[in-house]
Amino acid sequence: MMNLRLILAEDHGITRQGLRSLLEKEPDMDVVGEAENGRIAIELVHELLPDVLITDITMPNLNGIDATRKIVSEHPKVKVIALSMHSNRAFVADMLKAGASGYVLKECSFDELVEAVRTVAAGGTYLSPKVAGVVVSDYVNRLSDGVGGFPLDKLTERDREVLQLVSEGKNTKQIARELHVSTKTIEANRRRIMEKLDAHSVAELVKIAIDGGLASLQ
Repeated sequence: MMNLRLILAEDHGITRQGLRSLLEKEPDMDVVGEAENGRIAIELVHELLPDVLITDITMPNLNGIDATRKIVSEHPKVKVIALSMHSNRAFVADMLKAGASGYVLKECSFDELVEAVRTVAAGGTYLSPKVAGVVVSDYVNRLSDGVGGFPLDKLTERDREVLQLVSEGKNTKQIARELHVSTKTIEANRRRIMEKLDAHSVAELVKIAIDGGLASLQ
């Protein structure tokens, strides 16, 4: 039986290297690629077609949530596990909606991550106990409220990309160059995002992006 082929997406080099060395000690696992942001993760998945992608959520350039959405839609056989320090419901719900099969907290033991990899590779779902509690309570709250949703649910995929880049301090020209569109398009995008989120300043946009896992305070 062939070993499970893994890709790691994590913007902290030391964390990524440490994970790689631990995972490669497992007799049934091979790490075939590493990415420092969501865009590189997407490229590597296209190129290498791993069994499992283990990804952080808050990464520069493109976050793990939006990278997961693209990967799962284009390569449904690739399983995704979020490995995150965040257990709040916005992060968890968005990652699961994006198509992740697992969500493991960085505070967990390495054995838990290994169990998660084997579980999702076999077609199952794995949630850290703390995360499972968040999912259940969120579900119950939505049932009792009769409503649901987070601010970022109003945004399109392109809106989310623009919002993340704005939150990372990039100006209109830089964003236009990154996304291969005109500066006028980005200006219109930004106005539309502010209207949708009822935000009146870049600072408000950044706060919403951080709360929703699109950007971090790093």
